[in-house]
Amino acid sequence: MTRLKYFELDGKRYLWRDILQLRREQKKAFARAMQPTLFELKDDPRPETERSAAGRYREPSLFTGFL
Repeated sequence: MTRLKYFELDGKRYLWRDILQLRREQKKAFARAMQPTLFELKDDPRPETERSAAGRYREPSLFTGFL
């Protein structure tokens, strides 16, 4: 079986080498694309036990903020 050099779609001929070149360009553009962040990441200054509701329940710190 011979390799096809083109294919026909809706009466138009498309060369395989042109399609492959376009696909390579798409891959390069996708690799370079930067996705913007949805929100700024901030560090949580609280102690590790106070970062989750379960940790705050296990180790309540009622008077630590007043000292």
